[in-house]
Amino acid sequence: MSPDSIRHPLTRTLLVLTFTTGVIDAASFLGLGNVFAANMTGNVVLLGFGVAGAAGLPVVGPLVSLGAFVAGAVLGGRMASRLPARTLHLSRSMLIEIGVLLVATVWSLLVDVTAARFSGDVVIALLAFAMGVRNATIRRVKVADLTTTVLTLTLTGLAADSPLAGGDGSGSWRRGAAVVAMLLGAIAGALLLKVDIALVLGLAAALAILTWLVLVPAASAADRAAEAAERPRG
Repeated sequence: MSPDSIRHPLTRTLLVLTFTTGVIDAASFLGLGNVFAANMTGNVVLLGFGVAGAAGLPVVGPLVSLGAFVAGAVLGGRMASRLPARTLHLSRSMLIEIGVLLVATVWSLLVDVTAARFSGDVVIALLAFAMGVRNATIRRVKVADLTTTVLTLTLTGLAADSPLAGGDGSGSWRRGAAVVAMLLGAIAGALLLKVDIALVLGLAAALAILTWLVLVPAASAADRAAEAAERPRG
């Protein structure tokens, strides 16, 4: 079974991570002052608006997020060069994400997290760092249309390859599932945020732990089985 199939364990792993992104960006954007932890395109645009003096839009928060994201991506890139197996790289990356999300959750329980203050910027930095590590990892995993953090190319492929555009509709289930996963994650995060940001971060941490314990091992087993099937027999 190819990772292009929605039934492949690796594809399901990435869909859960896409859901988690919706949860995390709900916490950062709605709870921490209009800043994204995963969507760096949005941060660059918001930073430009803030620098131009648009009312109510931050400058420090997007800068913190961008800097932490780049630092995480550097770490993820260094890991990629040292870990040849993509699922091993993903497993190590998930350990970092779990640790960072747990720290963010504990911080939000112990400290009164406030947007546009140091307490909020700490959470933004932690979340963005985790997303940077993950993005560098997913870039190495290379499953089409499943970046887990942005949907622009996914939506473009969904529309451009559809029968309406003259295509055969291939990949529509995978692309559609990614869109729905992030939407549902954002809804879940926004609803939990009405209670406490710690609940949102706790959910993200729990999903990361589930991914690492159950889904990543299944994806690794599928990769090993595929490699064994491709070896010449003699």
